[in-house]
Amino acid sequence: MDKPLTYAQVGATREGPLPAGYDHVHRDAPLGHGQATFDRAVDGLFHWRMHRAAGLSVRGADRPAAVGVDVTLALAFLTIPCRVVYTVDEPDRKGFGYGTLPGHPESGEEAFFVRMKDDGEVRFQLRAFSRPATLLVRLAGPIAMLVQRFATDRYVKAMQQVAHS
Repeated sequence: MDKPLTYAQVGATREGPLPAGYDHVHRDAPLGHGQATFDRAVDGLFHWRMHRAAGLSVRGADRPAAVGVDVTLALAFLTIPCRVVYTVDEPDRKGFGYGTLPGHPESGEEAFFVRMKDDGEVRFQLRAFSRPATLLVRLAGPIAMLVQRFATDRYVKAMQQVAHS
């Protein structure tokens, strides 16, 4: 953990309002029902299968997501270094948040949660805040936002796949 995170609001995706001055992403999607679905989804999330199923390569993920684990995600020519900054381990809600490290095209935090509701429905929730970290990304403007939306859609589809495999 020698590189500092590239933003100050560490842990802000855990709950509550996201910080001002960033673009925000909120997604809440169904995964299915029951404990087996919940367990598969949680296992797939913490062992980086969601990221791989979304088309990313994951370097440095030789162990499950845990506080302090640095990973480098990659897609085509993009290198996306991140650090897990917190985990959530509640009976009906599990997940983690990671923050951006130097070299990431954005600055901010993204969190992924698997939640089981009282009626047994299992849901995937994603919360993120980010802003461009480089001039090139800033100049990309709307294209960068489309890339973020595309990535979020891929995460949702990947979690739906992981929860049923």
